[in-house]
Amino acid sequence: MTSRPQTALERMRIDKWLWAARFYKTRSLAAQAIAAGHVKLDGHTVKAARDLHFGDRLEIAIGEVNWTVVVRGLNEQRRPASEAQQLYEETVESSARRAALREARQLAPVPGSELRGRPTKKARRQIRGFNEGL
Repeated sequence: MTSRPQTALERMRIDKWLWAARFYKTRSLAAQAIAAGHVKLDGHTVKAARDLHFGDRLEIAIGEVNWTVVVRGLNEQRRPASEAQQLYEETVESSARRAALREARQLAPVPGSELRGRPTKKARRQIRGFNEGL
């Protein structure tokens, strides 16, 4: 019985690559995001089974964050984050956009984000006074 020699991957399913590159925790989450239209290949929506090749450009929307990456490697297995980052190269525009979004979140935090746990006795009185004053 002859075995095939190990060669570098030339193509890979897009959902499997998103999982291996650590954009999504599971392949099923990656497939759901692709089906919802959150992942675009060269500006076009695709299906999860679409083959991905070296040099393809992906637009990935995860929540508020939008990534634009160029595929630089294909890996069959999910590796540590440091190795997974070598599978893609983020465009300059994408990294600038993400940095601006990160800075905007720091300057204007979500209201109530500093609240932790149950309200104190003083806070409960204020809440009760506010609700009864309506």
